[in-house]
Amino acid sequence: MNRKNAIFIAATGQNVGKTTVCLGILAGLQKRFSSVGFIKPVGQQHVRTTEGVDADKDVVLFKEHFHLQTSYQTMSPVLCPTGFTRDFLDNKVDEKGLFKKITSSFDSIAKEHPYVLVEGTGHVGVGSIFNVNNAQVAQALQMDVVLIATGGLGSAIDELALNIELCKKYGVTVRGVIVNRVLNDKRSMIEEYFPKALKRWDIPLLGLIPYLPYLSIPMMKDFEGLLKAPLISGERYRLRHFTKIRLVASSLDSYMKEIAPNELIITPACREDIILATLNNEHLETGMILTGQIAPRPELIERIKKTNIPILYAPFCSFDMMKMISTFSAKIQKDDLPKIKQAIDLVEQHLDFQRLCGL
Repeated sequence: MNRKNAIFIAATGQNVGKTTVCLGILAGLQKRFSSVGFIKPVGQQHVRTTEGVDADKDVVLFKEHFHLQTSYQTMSPVLCPTGFTRDFLDNKVDEKGLFKKITSSFDSIAKEHPYVLVEGTGHVGVGSIFNVNNAQVAQALQMDVVLIATGGLGSAIDELALNIELCKKYGVTVRGVIVNRVLNDKRSMIEEYFPKALKRWDIPLLGLIPYLPYLSIPMMKDFEGLLKAPLISGERYRLRHFTKIRLVASSLDSYMKEIAPNELIITPACREDIILATLNNEHLETGMILTGQIAPRPELIERIKKTNIPILYAPFCSFDMMKMISTFSAKIQKDDLPKIKQAIDLVEQHLDFQRLCGL
């Protein structure tokens, strides 16, 4: 029998905005229940917390933003560090022990809260290599699953078909589907045809979340992590977002004619003319990533340190840098409060909480 006081959220693939949607779901649930618990049974990306313990990064985000009282260890019972899958295949990991950790953690949270939000890891099949995929976890917890798909119609249904079949294999009920990142010009079409496509499985559409570009815009702190390069300057502005990213390899005159506010400028560290011109326009709230195998001269670094512009140097060529950034998907971080608020407001406005909760 499926639990009525909890819901398991999974996605149909990577980078569909599951964590963003879960932020809005938890905020909405808190308005409908006296308290709401949160757990991410299996975590792939973990961080060291201020308490000195390792926890999934989403657990840290939810615990700190929503001021949840449950311990990190309870909300993040199973972590998969580098080498975990090989250890499992070498019989160094106890499969039954993993499920025991998950079920005991969930039961502990469920006793303290009238409703529990469970966030899965990626698509339904993630974790299959060590027999703890999302469908298996939902089965062990006797829970319904809500699937988050993204974007359009055909490809979204194709991805849903795979995930729904795996849920069926383990006897897990899919309570509904949420479509995230819906473009405005496709909204009416998706609103009409998506429910028709879902009829084959008798699964309802729970919401269409509009695409908001701001939620995908990286901040300077994201680039620090991506490039593993600390800021040279502008530490107080590492949370700055940029509306445009521009590679500058042209003449100084051309650059100055096109310089605009809130741009992230990527340019070789040897282009001191471009760098100094940007430093002289600090009011435009820009940022800079300096590239190339040769680092900025010490004298230039001292000049950069006097500015409030967030600037970092990474020893990549400009082409590789642009390739890395263009394929980078920014995740919401716990200190990015404006983005968290936008995500919560957006999801709450476009979700059917009655159906989501099975009421």
